[in-house]
Amino acid sequence: MYIRWKSITIALIDVLLAVYLILAVTSWNKPEENVAVCNEVKINISDVNNAGFLSAEEVKDILNKVKLYPLNKSMKAINPRRIEETLRTGPFVNTAQCYKTTSGIVFINITQRMPIIRIKSDNGDDYYLDDNGGILPNSKYISDLIIATGSINRIFAQYYLSSLAKEINASPFWLNQIEQIHVLPDRGIELVPRVGNQIIFLGYLPYGKYKSARERGIREFVSKKLDRLSKFYKYGMSKVGWNLYSYINLEFDNQIVCKKQLHKEAGVEKPTTRSEVVDVKKNDPEVLEKKSSEVKKEKKTDGPMAEEGPTE
Repeated sequence: MYIRWKSITIALIDVLLAVYLILAVTSWNKPEENVAVCNEVKINISDVNNAGFLSAEEVKDILNKVKLYPLNKSMKAINPRRIEETLRTGPFVNTAQCYKTTSGIVFINITQRMPIIRIKSDNGDDYYLDDNGGILPNSKYISDLIIATGSINRIFAQYYLSSLAKEINASPFWLNQIEQIHVLPDRGIELVPRVGNQIIFLGYLPYGKYKSARERGIREFVSKKLDRLSKFYKYGMSKVGWNLYSYINLEFDNQIVCKKQLHKEAGVEKPTTRSEVVDVKKNDPEVLEKKSSEVKKEKKTDGPMAEEGPTE
């Protein structure tokens, strides 16, 4: 009987090669077998200096509570996916990624949800909004964020104030200048600056049923109002002084209505007898007298007064 040794030899080599590849791939997919236990956990939190909601110690506490903190645990027993899913359920976590290495180190990378404004409503609500309009619970977090007060429900906060805060935060100047937003009962918006003793009435944020149109409308509205205010700061306030006016009304197009501060006579404070209208059509605004002592703001009967949320 003739035996084909050459064919048998080739087949045997193929089998051995296949076994080697299987063992190699299995070894590569189980790096934890190279080191018995986790000897180090490295936690990286993005924007920790800007956001500050989470610290590495807090992440450790979260995982310890559910017995998932990997230090000194068998590498085989560590499940990166479970760690990621647990951390993602936290209110301050945007993304979470976990992986382990052949040297026994477990890496945990976290990005935080970024707060842009704090809401302290007349109804007792106290929370933060992130840059996507999401609600973050109140915490020990301390930062120089803009605070919004007044008649604020959660719909108005998420769909309108978040967009307003985004526009203010987008400008380093206005972020440093505006310290508070106050919402009047009719949804009128007042701004409280850091410099000067006046209140700035911005007007009424435009209503929008759909998210993209609403955000675009608010962005254009706020940009136009703050641009006019910037020119008034430059050409008006810089000449007459930062404390001459107590109220600056930006509601009307092409003019800024200002009320003067109370003045004192013989130790008694008295209101001024006039308001002033500033024409902002010119680069250097001209201050004109207005006979009436008070300019009534036009009331809005539609728009964001509605309690129903816009359609996303």
